[in-house]
Amino acid sequence: MAHTSPTAPRNTGPRGSLRLVRSGSGTPLSEGEVVRNSPALLAMKVVIVSEVVLFGAMIAVYLVLRAQSDAWPPAGQPRLPVLVTGINTAVLLLSGVTVWRALNAARVGDRGASRWWLAVTLMLGTIFLLVQGSEWVRLIGYGLHISSGTYGGMFYSLIGLHALHVVAAVLILAIVLWRGRSAYFTRSRHVDVAVGHLYWCFVVAVWPPLYVLVYLL
Repeated sequence: MAHTSPTAPRNTGPRGSLRLVRSGSGTPLSEGEVVRNSPALLAMKVVIVSEVVLFGAMIAVYLVLRAQSDAWPPAGQPRLPVLVTGINTAVLLLSGVTVWRALNAARVGDRGASRWWLAVTLMLGTIFLLVQGSEWVRLIGYGLHISSGTYGGMFYSLIGLHALHVVAAVLILAIVLWRGRSAYFTRSRHVDVAVGHLYWCFVVAVWPPLYVLVYLL
């Protein structure tokens, strides 16, 4: 008997559509299994693992340099905007809820709701970046520069690294939203939304530890 691999397509649909089947049994994969086994989602998981290592290394360097400093922050350096950034943190956490709603809507084939929640997520992510940017401008005006010794250098490097990832997440979701402008997403074809959701959740999850470590401690 011929052995069918998990990724081998079979022509099972009335119009010749390709469907993935389980190894050996020949039974089609469920809609959720098709998405979970997609190469794009697997690739994103690999990217996120590498990014976790990167952030872990940056945080380790930050902690070592902070432990070696006599005072943190050093005398004469402006204090960070704890309250405003705390509110901004809530905005980013809320975006984690909206992107989850977008994925759930895509899973049930509700394209309109999925696009709506993606748009809301993009708006919240943009607000987060704008607030962060405005606070950076104020800090620079108060004298905190990337060249202001170890403190300034580590602040802009660590927080700036996260900001770059939020920018990347915004661009990814914008592409996903653009691709979903037509009847592209269905219950069995929403890999783009799943990939965007996964990366967005990553940037959301990374931020609270950074906020506590850099702004509160």
